Amino acid sequence: MDQWMFHSSLWPHGGGCVPTQKARPASSTRGQISLRLRKFCPSTLPTPGTSSVKMAMSLAVRSLLLPRPRRLWALSNKFLPQRPINFGVNRLRSTQTAAQVVLNVPETRVTTLENGLRVASEDSGLSTCTVGLWIDAGSRYENEKNNGTAHFLEHMAFKGTKKRSQLDLELEIENMGAHLNAYTSREQTVYYAKAFSKDLPRAVEILADIIQNSTLGEAEIERERGVILREMQEIETNLQEVVFDHLHATAYQKTALGRTILGPTENIKSINRKDLVEYITTHYKGPRIVLAAAGGVSHDELLDLAKFHFGNSLSRCEGEIPALPACKFTGSEIRVRDDKMPLAHIALAVEAIGWSHPDTISLMVANTLIGNWDRSFGGGMNLSSKLAQIACHGNLCHSFQSFNTSYTDTGLWGLYMVCEPATVADMIHFAQREWMRLCTSVTESEVARAKNLLKTNMLLQLDGSTPICEDIGRQMLCYNRRIPIPELEARIDAVDAQNIRDVCTKYIYDKHPAVAAVGPIEQLPDYNRICSGMHWLRE
Repeated sequence: MDQWMFHSSLWPHGGGCVPTQKARPASSTRGQISLRLRKFCPSTLPTPGTSSVKMAMSLAVRSLLLPRPRRLWALSNKFLPQRPINFGVNRLRSTQTAAQVVLNVPETRVTTLENGLRVASEDSGLSTCTVGLWIDAGSRYENEKNNGTAHFLEHMAFKGTKKRSQLDLELEIENMGAHLNAYTSREQTVYYAKAFSKDLPRAVEILADIIQNSTLGEAEIERERGVILREMQEIETNLQEVVFDHLHATAYQKTALGRTILGPTENIKSINRKDLVEYITTHYKGPRIVLAAAGGVSHDELLDLAKFHFGNSLSRCEGEIPALPACKFTGSEIRVRDDKMPLAHIALAVEAIGWSHPDTISLMVANTLIGNWDRSFGGGMNLSSKLAQIACHGNLCHSFQSFNTSYTDTGLWGLYMVCEPATVADMIHFAQREWMRLCTSVTESEVARAKNLLKTNMLLQLDGSTPICEDIGRQMLCYNRRIPIPELEARIDAVDAQNIRDVCTKYIYDKHPAVAAVGPIEQLPDYNRICSGMHWLRE
C-alpha cells in the first residue's frame, strides 16, 4: 500500500517517541578520568611537585574503577528531566510486526444508494487517490451477434461527451496531472482515474460524464473500428493471449465464456451506435455498478459526489438482476500446429470453482505450490517449486506459470508452458506427475511455505492506491463486500496438507482437462494419453 496508518497506541510512550535510557556509569577512559578530576576542589589538591599529587591521582583513578555507587549520576536521575527522543514515524515503522501492519490497514467503508449503486472507499490519507466505476458488464453478458460490444464501448468512452469534446477531455485530464484509463474483462468493465486527492470531485464528475453522456458519434465509431481491428492483429502476435483464448473456447464450448473479449472480426465491422446505446441501457444499472476509491479520499465526500452525479441518473433494475446462464466445462483440446514457430505454447487446465466457493483458498494455495519459473530465474535446487527444480535441471522448458482463473460460478486451474518442440512430452509428463503428487503426498512443510508465499504476494499486490481500488471494486462485485486482510489470512492459515490433498483430489484427480496448444506441437501427447496421466494407480 502507499502508506500504512501508524497508531500511537502501539507504543507506550506515544507514536514515534521512545524515552531515553537511564544513564549508566561510563568505562574509565582517559578523557573521562580527566573530566572526573575536574570535580575535585582545587583548594583541596596538594601542590604540584609533591608525592601527595601522585597519591591523589591514584585515588581518583581507583574511585573510577571500583564498582561503587555514583552519587553524581544518581542525583542527575532524580533532578534532570528525561526528555524523549523523537526518531520520527518512518524510523520506527520497521519495528512493527506483520500483524500490527495488517491491523492498521484502514477500514473499507461501504454505502448503498437508493438506486442500488454501491459506494466503497478506503482512506489512507495520501495526497493522491484512485477512483473508478466497476460494472457487471463484460463479454460474458453478450451473445453471438453483439460479441465485442463491451470492448468497443470501452474504446468509445474517451472520444467525447455532450459536455466535453475529445480534445477538451484530454486537456482537462492532463492539466490535472491525472491518468484516465479503462479495461474490459469477461465479466467486468472498468473506468478509473488516478489524480490528486484535491481533484477527487472533478475525477468523479468526469467518470459520470463518460458513462452517461458519451456522444458515440458516427465518425468516432468508424475511426475506432479500425483501431480495434489493428488491436486484434497485435494480439494475434501475443501467443499467450492466443493460447488462453483458445483454452476458453475449447473449455467452454458454445457458451458466453468461450467467446473472446474483442469479438470476431465480422462483429467489429458491423457494430453501430444503436448496439452501443442498447448495451449501455441494458447493463449500466445502479445495482450493477460500484463506485470505488482508495488513497486520500473521504467516504462522506465520495458519498455526496455519488448522490449528486449518479443518484438520479442511474436507474434501478426492474425486479431481480438477471442471473448469468451457466457455462458448462468440456474436457477437450484444440491444436494449432505451426512447425515454423520456434517454441510450443501450451495450456493445460481443469475446471475450477467460482470466487465465493469455500475451496477457493485451497486451490490458491495449490496453485502457489506449483509456482512459476523462467530460465532467467536460475535457482536450481534452491527453488521451492519441485516442478521448477525438474524443469531447471532437465532443461524441459523456457518458462511455465500456474494459473487459477475464477469467474462467478466456474474457473480454470492449470499450467501454461513454453517449451522446445523436443521437450513437450516430458514437460507435460512431469507437470501431471506434480499434480498427482498434490493429490496424494504433498507435505506440511511445502504447504506452510506456499501459504506464507501466498500471503506475501497478496499483500505485495496491494501496493498503491490503484491496486487497492481495483481490489475493492472487484470484491464488491464478486462478494458484495471487501474481505478484510486478517480474515483472508486466517482462511489461508486454516489450510493444511490434508486439505490440499482432498481438494486437489476433488478437482484434479482423474478429471478430463482442457488443452490448448500452438506452435511446433508434433510431440504433444495424444489427448487420451494426457487424460491417462490425470490419475495414478494407488494400492
